[in-house]
Amino acid sequence: MTYRTGTEAFVQGVRTLIPLTPGVIPFGLVTGVMAIEMGMSPGMSIGMTLLFYSGSAQLVALQLLQNGALPAAIIATALIINLRFIMYSASLAPYLHHLPRRWTWPVSYMLSDQSYALCSLKFSSGELGRFAPHFYAGTAVAMWLTWQLSVLAGVYLGASIPQTWSLSFAVPLSFLALLVPNVRSAATLGAATAGGLIAVLAVNLPYNLGLVTASIGGVAAGVLIESIRAKRLMKSGGERYE
Repeated sequence: MTYRTGTEAFVQGVRTLIPLTPGVIPFGLVTGVMAIEMGMSPGMSIGMTLLFYSGSAQLVALQLLQNGALPAAIIATALIINLRFIMYSASLAPYLHHLPRRWTWPVSYMLSDQSYALCSLKFSSGELGRFAPHFYAGTAVAMWLTWQLSVLAGVYLGASIPQTWSLSFAVPLSFLALLVPNVRSAATLGAATAGGLIAVLAVNLPYNLGLVTASIGGVAAGVLIESIRAKRLMKSGGERYE
């Protein structure tokens, strides 16, 4: 699909992100409810959400606060959990680095798992052309608004949400909805499998290092499988012309 204007690409980005919101909303509700149950005021809860803009890091930080962890430990843990965004940003940089600084700062702040998953394949295919930043902005803004409003709803409506709804169960489902459509080759399947196995095996590592370990292991597995495939293709091509 080709876009004639940046506005058209932005709107399409919003539309592409919307199907993922049912998996994000419960995650935000749980985060808002947990913050209030810990005794935080609505203002503090919303301020924390605006500052972090990372559901997994925010939930872990709330748990550590509840357990009386030192502030330095909380900050270090949140940074470790968010290390995956370094990989995300490095992957998207070739398509967004030309933007002026007044845009790169908000673009960096709004980076999310969902936006990255939706944009990475479209960027590499080249189908977005010069409107790639606009499409990304559409997914990023839509995701940011969904998350902020979901946490806000959890803050003010959390007490009325029945525990039998098991909202936390929607969190892994939202990530599965992102993962499955992107498993399109042996390399991506290997990366997903290796990352999942390592995450399960390393779940008890301190400081939530299991997440980072699984991310690195998944990337390494995907790169290894892709390099083996490339070598086989080169070998078969060489033998063909001998």
